[in-house]
Parts: sequence; structure tokens; C-alpha cells
Amino acid sequence: MLKKGDKAPDFDLLETSGEKLSIDDYKGSWFILYFYPKDSTPSCTNQARDFSDLYPEFQELGVDIIGVNGDTIESHQKFCTKNNLKIKLLSDTEKTVLKAYKVWGEKTFMGTQYEGLIRSTFIINPSGIIEEAMYNIKAKDHGSRVLRSLKALLGVK
Repeated sequence: MLKKGDKAPDFDLLETSGEKLSIDDYKGSWFILYFYPKDSTPSCTNQARDFSDLYPEFQELGVDIIGVNGDTIESHQKFCTKNNLKIKLLSDTEKTVLKAYKVWGEKTFMGTQYEGLIRSTFIINPSGIIEEAMYNIKAKDHGSRVLRSLKALLGVK
């Protein structure tokens, strides 16, 4: 697993607009990179809505929020439109970035083991260094927890 102090792995993925977005686009800025299993599932929808509802507060701090999973751009576009999401979503159908961030791995659900996306969030500083790495997080109220952590890191009340 990645941890505080590690260099954030590079990414260069398509965003819902069809434009490529890379880690280089965030040089000099803080950002949140979160990984979620599947568009339009209950927990993932709640998590994305939570981040979207709090997006203005993140923006006041100059921080962008980016969600990533293995779904297609088309799936992301429908998900964003249906839920009026304000955050950016990136498509990693090849799972290259998922594996680089160590969020693709063995999971257990109801006693069955399988490979899948481990719900995780990273707070990344302007130098591209991970300030906080959160694995196996709970979706409910996660945006609020991330905002509190970010404010603590920035020394903001």
C-alpha cells in the first residue's frame, strides 16, 4: 500500500469531457484522488454526491476532487448527469492507475474472495506527494471526513 510521504503515481486518463487529465495538470495544487468500485451503485452514488455537495468548500481551499474507477467514459457521463455531480471522474478501463495506487486487489464479500477495486482516497500535495492514504474506507460521510483531514493538513479551521 502507498503511504504518507510516497510520491503519487502518475496518471494520464480520460475525463468525462473526453479530455485527458494527468497528474502534471495538478503540479502546484492540492487535490483529492479517490477510487470507487462502480458507477450508479448505492454506496458509490452516495460517496460521489457527498463529494459533490462539499465541492464548493473544497474549491474555496483551491482543491479539486477526482474520482477514478474502471468504468467507461460513457458510464461516467451518465452517472454525472443523473446525479448532477460536480466532481471529475476518470476512466481506467485498463486498471493501470488502479494497480499503481494499489487499490486493485483481493477483496472478500460474504465469505467469497475475488479481485476488485478497494475503495480508497488520497490527499496529494502541490509537490505530488501523498499527504494521506486511506484504504478500505466507508462511503457514508466520507467527503466530510476527507474535508476535515484536508483542513487539518492546511491548518484551516
